[in-house]
Amino acid sequence: MRVGRNPPDGPGRLARARGAQARRLRIIAGRWRGRRWQFPDGGIRPTGDRVRETLFNWLQPTISGRRCLDLYAGSGALGLEALSRGAAHCVFVDQDAVAIGALSELLRDWGADPGSAQLEHCSATQFLARPAQPLDLVFLDPPFAESALAATATQLETRGWLAPGCLIYLEHPRDAGLEGMPPGWQPLRSGTAGAVGYDLYEHP
Repeated sequence: MRVGRNPPDGPGRLARARGAQARRLRIIAGRWRGRRWQFPDGGIRPTGDRVRETLFNWLQPTISGRRCLDLYAGSGALGLEALSRGAAHCVFVDQDAVAIGALSELLRDWGADPGSAQLEHCSATQFLARPAQPLDLVFLDPPFAESALAATATQLETRGWLAPGCLIYLEHPRDAGLEGMPPGWQPLRSGTAGAVGYDLYEHP
C-alpha cells in the first residue's frame, strides 16, 4: 500500500464517486432531451439545470435556426442545449484542450449534424481577434475569478461579432452585478439562483 493513499474501498473512492456525480449534466429539452454526460474534472463551473431551464424558456420562441457562440464553453452545457432545441450552428470556444476534446467526442457520439458545431481550442480573446462572423446568440459565462464580462462584451461589440437583434446571455457572481456593458445593449431579463446572477441582453 502506498503511503498517503486511501484503500480501494475507502473514503477516497467514495469522494471520487461523488465528484464524478457532481460533474454529470443532462439536456433538458429538444432532440437530445434526457441525454446525460459527464464533463472533465478541472475546475469547470457549468450552468446548472435550474438556470438553464429558465434561460431556454426565455429563448425558446426564437432559438430555432440561430447561429450561436458558447465562448467559455467548459462543459458545453449551453451550446449543447441550444443545438438540441434547434439552433442551426454553435461555436464552442475554450482554452482547455481536455474540455474541447471531450465535447468533440460527445458531439460525435450523439450524432450531431455535420457542420452544426465548430470547436475552437483557444482563449476567448484570441477567438474574438479573428475576422468576425456575425452571430444571433452568444453565451458568456467566464470563470467568476476572471471578471472578464465587460472586456469581452466590448470586444464582441467593437469587432462586429453581433448581428442586429443578437441576444447575449451573461452569467456572473450574484453580488458583483454588471457594469461596463456596451451602450445600446437592451436588458431583457434577469434572475438569480444561489450565488449566481444571470441576464439576457439584446444587441440593437
